[in-house]
Amino acid sequence: MFRPPPMLRHVRQAHSSAWRKNSHLDEIIRVDHAGELGADRIYAGQMAVLGTSKEGPLIQHMWEQEKKHREKFEELISKYRVRPTVMTPLWNIAGFALGAGTALLGKEAAMACTVAVETVIVDHYNDQLRTLMEDPNVDKEILETITKFRDEEQEHHDTGIDHGAEQAPFYQALSEVIKTGCKVAIAISKKI
Repeated sequence: MFRPPPMLRHVRQAHSSAWRKNSHLDEIIRVDHAGELGADRIYAGQMAVLGTSKEGPLIQHMWEQEKKHREKFEELISKYRVRPTVMTPLWNIAGFALGAGTALLGKEAAMACTVAVETVIVDHYNDQLRTLMEDPNVDKEILETITKFRDEEQEHHDTGIDHGAEQAPFYQALSEVIKTGCKVAIAISKKI
């Protein structure tokens, strides 16, 4: 059996939270990092189309929050030594295309995109919080981060509803397609 040298044991003890982690933590950090990258790119696409419209400041506000979410998960990827998803380049392009594409359909479709994405993400974060809370040694930083971000994603959802999401052409169909895409991206990003 391999026994680490004393120096490595010392380093591991000094960084014990990063070494003795919840078995689900790698998956949680990887998929949340991918999701926040996607959200950042969706808002970038929406801003490219609607940035100078009267909705521009609203979209910019939500985008700024998503940038902070992405930065935090980039920090956690490094801190916990988690491998990011190999799908990052695809999610980067797909997110921008989704944001710009729905914005080209109008502000209501852009808001419908926000509502659909945030519906899935709020449910996803709630599932993660339940999983994390089963661990008696839960990492408080991760728990607080996900709770805060979940609340902000719910705010984005509610903002989308308040700004006409349900008036988008083919709202129900558009919403279901986007939700399905988000669920598929989550499933893939958990593993690869």
